Amino acid sequence: MSAAPQKARAGAERIAVTVSAVVPLNELVTRFEFTRADGKAFPPFSAGAHTVIEMKDGDRTRLNPYSLMSDPADPTTYAISVRRDDAGRGGSLFMHRNVKVGDTMTLSYPVNLFALDMRARKHVFLAGGIGITPFMAMIAQLDRMGGQWELHYATRSAALASYAEELTARFPARVHVYYDDQGQALPLADLLDGQPLGTHVYVCGPAGMIDWVHSTATAHGWPEEAVHSEEFLAPQPGKPFEVRLCRSDITIQVGEHESLLEAMERCGVDAPFLCRGGACGQCETDVVEADGEFVHRDHWLEEEDHASGKKIMPCVSRFVGKTLVLDR
Repeated sequence: MSAAPQKARAGAERIAVTVSAVVPLNELVTRFEFTRADGKAFPPFSAGAHTVIEMKDGDRTRLNPYSLMSDPADPTTYAISVRRDDAGRGGSLFMHRNVKVGDTMTLSYPVNLFALDMRARKHVFLAGGIGITPFMAMIAQLDRMGGQWELHYATRSAALASYAEELTARFPARVHVYYDDQGQALPLADLLDGQPLGTHVYVCGPAGMIDWVHSTATAHGWPEEAVHSEEFLAPQPGKPFEVRLCRSDITIQVGEHESLLEAMERCGVDAPFLCRGGACGQCETDVVEADGEFVHRDHWLEEEDHASGKKIMPCVSRFVGKTLVLDR
């Protein structure tokens, strides 16, 4: 029996896959490779895209976004790399502890919120830790096209520098690695000042690094449209709260360790999503009534939207108060 694309939440398509490889890279990071369960080719994707992995963890379904790091020109395999987070919400621990070769899983069709701007004359990649993953696909795509690029990769140590040895061996003149434990720092100001006109910068890594790159680029006169970043935020825990959903005609409880989006899904509400990390805007929801304070954590809404109390991003944001009614 062939495994046709399945209809997922809010109309998105998902794909049944088989785990074809599990490759530990170091004590924290493991690469997972997938083939389609029906033996067909995967949908094409462009470098910078991510997929949402569905994990059946007992009676709970976890849905986590991960950057596709495999070669976009290879339709036989999708690959992601997952950093284990012992203090996280459990998705990375599930992948590291439970997923084995031969397992069947489900993932979403690729979505790209961090695409290469092909108008750029040169691409400068700035990676921090596991933020190296989308650049693996970008490098493969640009190398095939003969594009101009360079990579600057900051990591804690040589032992935790995923793919650094492979990249420096293949591209010794283009790849520069900086090790925290050796006191090496990414020379951001000098890098920005030394680039030719038409260069675009891409950063993926911890929130502090992303903010640093954006603020430094602005201070050095870089136009906003030439600086690209990606950060998927994990929903943070908080006090439980109650929400009334008008269109669904139900009242739900949001637990301390689940997001509003996850609570909706648990209660059978077909809420839209693409990234689940506060970046894409797909789950933006209108607030009908609120008596309390919002805890906004998204990258999508403008500051005036946050201040208005009329919008919320259920994937990462919370509420503290007596009454919250949403148009969902």
